[in-house]
Amino acid sequence: MPHPRARLLLFALFALCPVIGFGHTTGEAVKEMAAAALSWANSLTPGQHKDAVFEFADKERENWHFIPRARQGIPFKFMTEPQRKLARALLESGLSPHGVAQTDMVIALERVLFEIEKAAHRDDTLYYFSIFGEPSTAGTWGWRVEGHHLSINITIVDGKRIVATPNFVGANPAEVRLAGPQLARRALAAEEDLARALLLSFNDAQRAKAIVAASAPSDILTRNDNVAKPQEPSGLSYADMNPAQQAQLKALVAVYANRIRHEVADAELKKIADSGWNRLDFAWAGGLKPGEGHYYRIQSPEFIIEYDNTQNNANHIHTAWRLFKGDFGRDLLQEHYQKSHK
Repeated sequence: MPHPRARLLLFALFALCPVIGFGHTTGEAVKEMAAAALSWANSLTPGQHKDAVFEFADKERENWHFIPRARQGIPFKFMTEPQRKLARALLESGLSPHGVAQTDMVIALERVLFEIEKAAHRDDTLYYFSIFGEPSTAGTWGWRVEGHHLSINITIVDGKRIVATPNFVGANPAEVRLAGPQLARRALAAEEDLARALLLSFNDAQRAKAIVAASAPSDILTRNDNVAKPQEPSGLSYADMNPAQQAQLKALVAVYANRIRHEVADAELKKIADSGWNRLDFAWAGGLKPGEGHYYRIQSPEFIIEYDNTQNNANHIHTAWRLFKGDFGRDLLQEHYQKSHK
């Protein structure tokens, strides 16, 4: 068996591999998403269509959350089997294979929670699909898949640019300890393990900057706010890390980016590289050992990645990727409207 740190290094190298890309273009991504969205929308009954397809400007497009609650859209629960297959194709059109597998694990955890709580709202079929606008390869539209601990929001602007935030993935339990087919499963293992390994690699001076609080907050600080705000203090700068640590931070960012299909993830990672990795900071709060409540964030002037594991005796993870100005494609839409007005 490889040493745990060796396994982490191998995972880090694996996580960075998709950054290279697979030769796909944004145009191909939009084409696949539009075809999948139209196929699913066309399979709906008139009543279902009314519940699941909205105008692009509808306020519902930005009405997102990650808790169990009543939602707009059509859940798996009320789809026929053919409709479920088409919904699955839409999901797969926007995510990477890793993202699809992680989504499946998050949804499957509802069955674990049902076994523990016997509560009706713990239901793995209550994941809702919605479309905003008219899916096409040239227009502006979007789609969403959402339920407990999952919010996938995709916006396509002018058929050319894709925005995939807010992106929220959570896991309860973070590690399954209930005997059964999911025993020991960890849906967000890399998000936890790579960050802790990075923190533990810091020397005393680096750690003093990186650890911004002795106790972790009870949740991610951006919550489901409509507009995410930068958080202070910033923590340890990428520029103050050694090359091995910088590679670890890049690998951790790639884990989050590569939830989305590769050409979209590649574009996001290229933006970070072009603007400069030195603009990123890493901040940690809480305990250093597994089982202790902890939190971290990775932040630049444009985006924030947050992770929190404090609830249920530090066995309940929330993670999110947010853009300060660009969630739901707001910055691109503003640019689009300004050009159209001129």
